Amino acid sequence: MGAQDDTGIEALAAEARAALVREIDAEGAFGGDPLWREAFGAVPRHLFVPYYYVAGPRGYERRWSGNPDREARERWVRGAYEDVPLATRLRDGEQLSSSSQPSLMARMLVALRVADGDRVLEVGAGTGYNAALLAHRLGDGDLVTTVDLEPEITESARQHLAAAGYRVPVVTGDGARGVPERAPFDRIIATCALPTVPGPWLAQCRPGARVLTPLATGVLALTVRDAGHAEGRFLPTAAFFVPLRGAGHAEPGPVSPAGLPGRVLEQDSFRFLLALTRGALDPREACALWERAGAPGRERYGVTVAGGRTWAWLDDPAGPGAWPLP
Repeated sequence: MGAQDDTGIEALAAEARAALVREIDAEGAFGGDPLWREAFGAVPRHLFVPYYYVAGPRGYERRWSGNPDREARERWVRGAYEDVPLATRLRDGEQLSSSSQPSLMARMLVALRVADGDRVLEVGAGTGYNAALLAHRLGDGDLVTTVDLEPEITESARQHLAAAGYRVPVVTGDGARGVPERAPFDRIIATCALPTVPGPWLAQCRPGARVLTPLATGVLALTVRDAGHAEGRFLPTAAFFVPLRGAGHAEPGPVSPAGLPGRVLEQDSFRFLLALTRGALDPREACALWERAGAPGRERYGVTVAGGRTWAWLDDPAGPGAWPLP
């Protein structure tokens, strides 16, 4: 590629990035916060996805920045700015890492409620794009720490962040254990799904800290009181993330839908409850709870950590609709 070709690709990227920001803004995902709108308009997502995979009828198509065909490179850069998740790492057909859907990222970052000077831990480095958005918003990369178990993922995240001009510490380790040497944190945000709230996170938070983590097929927002106490509710939006990997973090097995009405299984709000009660309530008990409560949305559920226990609940932490989490 020559310099003129590079200029053309960068111009196309800028145009596509501006269009993506307008699309996210039109959905209301920025929540009226101009600082996040500015961050998404400034951080070049294409530098964080130099290649990605698009599912098709013949398997995955690899799109990459170094393709010698100009039209293929243009497809790569346009795809980098579509409001969709992008598979960035595969192993034996299994997706190990991805760049999340930008509008969902925007909703989560707004819900994180960061303020100037906050120290933030991101669990799940991915491509490094989310960490770059945080660093841009906070104006200081050293306030952000990102951690991932896979050395290949952390190394590529470091390279992407450096290429985009962001100096963010990237740690290789088990995200469920946090990063104690970089604590205390004012905010923790996970970009991978967990079965429960890891205790080390709360211990590494300042009082009043906010934790945002995917759980079941939703996003839980917790306020931390101290190392042993936290409570909060789910955001209304659905969210599907790659599971956290690490010692002792096995993905839960499937739930048998035997005996459940097909009309119930078709409801997203019930499938969320089924995932949230996995291993704690029989699917029929979950169905009865869901029907009694009038098919509640995600925002009516919450989680409490207290007294050495973690439990999920519907409407009231002390009410009858409660069950233990792992």
